[in-house]
Amino acid sequence: MRYITDKNEKIVADKYIEEAKIMAQKATCSRAKCGAVIVKDEEIIGRGFNSPPYNDEKERRCENKKNEYDIKVTDKTCCMHAEQRAIMDALRNHADKLEGSKLYFSRFYSNGKQRLTGGREGKNQLYCTVCTKMMFDVGVAEFILPHVKGIGVYLAEEYLVRSFGYGKYDVEKLK
Repeated sequence: MRYITDKNEKIVADKYIEEAKIMAQKATCSRAKCGAVIVKDEEIIGRGFNSPPYNDEKERRCENKKNEYDIKVTDKTCCMHAEQRAIMDALRNHADKLEGSKLYFSRFYSNGKQRLTGGREGKNQLYCTVCTKMMFDVGVAEFILPHVKGIGVYLAEEYLVRSFGYGKYDVEKLK
């Protein structure tokens, strides 16, 4: 991971993180509000926010405790994730532009406070392997999000390794 230090790159990243924040405000999840936009060549090609499938309130399970799910259920979230929806949006409308694109992400706690990665003991808190695999599979090249030390940029392969390590990063896996 690297932090954006170039002034012009930061201006661009701030612009798209703001777009991700706007998407997050559309989220209906009661645990967290997340937004994502996928960008290629300065064009937003996919947008998403987290909410129950089809935005169907009957599918809401935000208040369920994860340990109450059947042991076979591996993804214990109730919502479609912002990243998933952004990818599906891009696949529907701009599939030919996904390769080499960038995904910008923003997340807020239920109390409205923005959640920055790197907050707990310096861990990166990259934990959604489903979204990570989807991003990697469709060709998203970078994942960009607010971090406690600035704007973090992860290359797709690095994000994949970190996601599966739940915050533990093994440099050797990237070689």
